[in-house]
This record gives sequence, C-alpha cells and structure tokens, in this order.
Amino acid sequence: MKLIFATNNFHKIKEIKSVLPSEFEITTLAEAGINIDIPEPYDTLEANAREKTRFIYELVKTNCFSEDTGLEIESLHGAPGVKSARYAGEERSDEKNIEKVLKKLAGCANRRAQFKTIICLIIKEEYYFFEGICSGIIAEEVFGKEGFGYDPIFIPQGAEKTFAEMSLIEKNKYSHRGKAMNKLVTFLSNL
Repeated sequence: MKLIFATNNFHKIKEIKSVLPSEFEITTLAEAGINIDIPEPYDTLEANAREKTRFIYELVKTNCFSEDTGLEIESLHGAPGVKSARYAGEERSDEKNIEKVLKKLAGCANRRAQFKTIICLIIKEEYYFFEGICSGIIAEEVFGKEGFGYDPIFIPQGAEKTFAEMSLIEKNKYSHRGKAMNKLVTFLSNL
C-alpha cells in the first residue's frame, strides 16, 4: 500500500519509516514534488492533523496521512502543547524551545509531562485518527545528541535517560509517535 506522509520534517519521516512494515510504501512531500509549508492554524493536535491531511489530499487526491505532536507539561497546564514547535517563537528553534521550558520549570518539583501524537489518515475520502501517548518527566538539563525537538530533556516513564540519549530502536520502544503508528499499521493491515 502506498501513502503520502504529509510532512516536511525529516526527523518524523525517519521515525515513521523505522516502524513501518515493508508492505507499506511511504512517499514524502518532497518525493511527491510538493514543496509547501502546510498550515497548522488550530488549537488542537487533532484539528491540525486533520487540516494537514485534508490539505494534501485536496492537492493530490491520493491516500495520505499526517500527524501533529505536542509536549504537555503538567505544571505548565499542558503547555507547550499544540504550540510545541513554536513555543519560543515563530522561527521554530529546538534550542530556544528547550531553554524556555527549562526556565519555566526552574525550581519546580513537578516535572511530569507527556508527549501526545495524533495521526490523521484519509482513505477513500474517510478520516481516521490514531493517538499515541508517552508519559515521562522533564530533565533538569539537556542530555544527549540524538533525536529532535524536546528529546534532550524528555525522559520516558520506565527509562533512565532522555530520548536524545537513545538509539532510534530504543526510542521506538517508548515513543508516542511509534504507538500511534502501530495503531495505524494495525488498522491498515485489517483493511
């Protein structure tokens, strides 16, 4: 089965392809010749994932999926949440986003957080949603060089190191995106 993955994020493409069985072929936006920044205008992960999927489907009329992910920190009332990629400003800086989170959590005892991913799939003009959640805590400083986004400060529940200290195989054991993808793959396998 062939699907377009509606993202320009190389890191997300790499993670998705690493958990996808070989019977599925993912085409990226670049491979499909689509070079646009897809809008994310909504206040929920679900609505943004749906909009990205709808946008690309309307463009190419091909089965596709997208995802939106947010880091939700309990003591920050769920922030950065849907604004995770642009938490420190519109220029999308992982370093500045991390710096802002660590500054806001300075001296805070409650460092509980979760990553939440929503995948939206459109097949034959029908929408389907798949959720993946990974609970954990925010480290007090940056650790590791792997991954992207908030990976250097997020320690998943059951682990003793950040996502950025893990190989992709290790990260996929815990990953919110991996959990959502596994649900998507199960759904597609049963079609």
